[in-house]
Order: sequence, then C-alpha cells, then structure tokens
Amino acid sequence: MIHRWLVWNVLFPLQERVKGHPTFRILKEMEAADLLSPGELDELRSAKLRQFIAYTQSNVPYVRDVMQQSGIEPSDIREPADLRRLPLMRKAEVRKHREQLRSRIAGKLTPYSTGGSTGEPLLFDLPRERSASWIACRQRVMRWWGVSVGDAEFALWGAPVEVTRQDHIRNLRDRLLATRLLSAFDMSEPVMSRYLDLLLERGCRTIFAYPSSIYLLCLHARKHGINLRRVGVKTVFVTGEILYPHQRELIAETLNCPVSNAYGGRDSGFVSAECPQGGMHIMADATIVELLGPDGRPVPDGEPGEIVVTDLYSREAPFLRYATGDVGVFSSRKCVCGRPLPLLEKIQGRTTDFVVAPDGTILHALSVIYVLREVEGIEQYRIRQKKVDRFHVQLVCNGKYRPESEAKIREGLCQRLRAPLEVTIEYLQALPPEPSGKFRHVISEVPLRNDAQQTEAAGRN
Repeated sequence: MIHRWLVWNVLFPLQERVKGHPTFRILKEMEAADLLSPGELDELRSAKLRQFIAYTQSNVPYVRDVMQQSGIEPSDIREPADLRRLPLMRKAEVRKHREQLRSRIAGKLTPYSTGGSTGEPLLFDLPRERSASWIACRQRVMRWWGVSVGDAEFALWGAPVEVTRQDHIRNLRDRLLATRLLSAFDMSEPVMSRYLDLLLERGCRTIFAYPSSIYLLCLHARKHGINLRRVGVKTVFVTGEILYPHQRELIAETLNCPVSNAYGGRDSGFVSAECPQGGMHIMADATIVELLGPDGRPVPDGEPGEIVVTDLYSREAPFLRYATGDVGVFSSRKCVCGRPLPLLEKIQGRTTDFVVAPDGTILHALSVIYVLREVEGIEQYRIRQKKVDRFHVQLVCNGKYRPESEAKIREGLCQRLRAPLEVTIEYLQALPPEPSGKFRHVISEVPLRNDAQQTEAAGRN
C-alpha cells in the first residue's frame, strides 16, 4: 500500500510532468464528467467540440481547407450532429496530408505508427495532450474497477524481444511503477512457461493484454495443471482485438477474476471501455463517435455501422471524423452504474473480420470460428478467405486431433456459407502474430459490398 501511494502521489505525477503530459488535469475533468447528468454531458461535449473546431479551423491547414471546400464556418458546427456536414477522414487522407494536419502553433509532436495489422501501417503525429488523454482514460477505467497505477501489473503486449538501451531505461521506470512488460510476439511453450513462473513468483493485481495472448497463456496453464487463481489478479484488462465469449469465459475462470474489455487505438483514440456492471461506455467527453451505414448515414441503435471518431484531444494534429474501418453497434440501454456515458452494445471487429458468402450474405467471424471450435484437438487456428468460394485454414493441433477432422471442417464451412467451397488446410507448429503483436482469427480479402443489401445481411447475422 505504501508503494502504491508513492507511485500515485509522487512517481507517476513526476513522470507525466517530465513528459509534458497534462494527464492529471484531464483525469480530473473525466472523473468530474462521470458525475454529470446525460444532459449536462451533452452540453459539455458540444462545448468541447466548438472549441476544437474553432482551434483547428484557425490553426490547421487541412481543417481550414476542408471547411472552405464544404462551405462551412466554425459557427455552423454547434453539436456532434453537425459534424455530418464534413467529409470523412480515412487513412489515405492522414498519409497524404500529414504536414497539413499539423497545427501551426503545435507543441511537441511525436511520430507514431500503427502496427499495420491490416497490411496498411499508418504514420501520424501524436500531440502530448492526446497521449495524456489516452493515459487518463485508462486510469479512469482502472479506478472504476478499484485499481490504479501503482498496483502490480503484468502487461502482455506488442513489445520487442530484443532489449535496447532505451528499453533498459523503460524497464527501470516500469519497475518503479510496478509494471512488468512481457512480449506478446513470442508465445511459444517455453516462453509461456517462463511467463507463468514470473506470475506465480511475483503475483499481480492487474493484467493488461491482447485477448488472444492472455487466452493462450491461460490455455497453457490449464494444459500443464498450473493454478493461476493464487496469483491474486483482481481484473484483467484486454484491448487491441475482438474479445470472443469463449476467451472471456476461460480467462475469467482460470484467473478467478472479471475481464474488462476496451476498444480504441493510437489512431482512433481511447474510445470505450467496460465498467464492473458490464456497460461498454463510450468516452463521450473525449471522443465523439458516429456509426455510419454504407450510405454514410447514421445507423439506428442496435444496427451495425462503421465506427467514425472525432478525438477532442487531438486538436494539434486532429483526427476529425476519422473512419476506423471497425464495425460497432450502439445500445439504447442505460448502464446500472449510473454514469452518463453512452454505451456500445458490441464491437464486431474490422470490416475484414467478416466473411462474404457466395450469395452476398455478410457473416460475422464467429460464424466460421464455431466450425473449428467444434473440432477436438485444435489449439490455434487462422481462417483466411481468399475469394468468396476459397478459404485457407491454418491449424496448430495436439494429439487429440484426427485426420478425418479435415472433412468435418470442410463440410462445416460449406454448410455455414451455404455453398460449395475450396478449402485448403495447412498444419503448423505455431501461428505467428501480426507485426503489431496482435492476432486475428479470421481475415477476409473479399471486400464487403457497399449497398443496402450488405447492411441488411449484416443485420441478419
């Protein structure tokens, strides 16, 4: 407890001050927003949006040009619904207009690159305030769960295996803050055994990880009869990938603690996170979220749409109506926790996490994942749709797998897509993660159709 107090009151504030991050100011604002009424929250975000638009129109060439071309004055953007008068920003615009997206009076901007899990790495600039808002959001959510920086934490993340001089400095900082970073790039059996030894030896109160990485670690513990319930984990925080129900169930049971899911990224910002009562709250005071159908119009609550974000803390290098390529569903529910933050009902993944049947029906990744989950002996899998009728399946299997299961896999996929398919199966010793350290179970190279039938089909599935 003494160390936790020291980290929260001395070491962590000192670190953020040295980095020039207004993290604690932003966190204070966020925790105040959690106590507002829904109407007061709407007024707050509209006021923040007006300030954001006024600043970027005056100081960011890209925003000024876009608004001029659209015939819009800053006074025309009064509330989030008015953003629809502006065009979407996609990765292509960020790449093409990187210099024009920098404020002429910006402070220090840090170059950052996404991992490129879709094959399209994105290089952009991170203002200090935006970095601080991401950290503040994470602390906000952790405090919902009764933990914070200073509590012993293991982070199973996209960290390099090689250690440089800079990494030594970072590791020293992490030790002072009671955080241990483990690389998600190498999840081989010997490495996972070493990770489990560390967990059992040191214990921790929180784990921060990709869903697939902590799921694999829990599977490894079960395989070798290792009891992780005595580690003392209070909450597992996962983000960076889709969290599937079977993953949540096994992680929670193995570690004897709840799993809190979050959605966001360095390009999209910290968008939403799950509270102890199960609500997937949108950080509405920090990020304006739109869900759009193929026609570019907002979708009703309960229907899937592409997630479009405007990060209100990104004004020095703005992400304004940034189309993420991810698909989500708004909820009309009110969370019993009492916070005014609106809810996402679900995150359905990237548009490339869906498969397209030969008849044009859009199917969620789970529809084909369940085919493999019914086959005994499969430890890891990746399904890649090359064409509407062609699939390549990569498998890592154990001794319980039977050769005749190949026919079951092919038959199951054909039944699920309701058409004859060409299915090739490849057996591997291990499946490598994406360059970012993340793992994607289903990847489709078939574009979704951009018409009303797509929306109707996706809603059915």
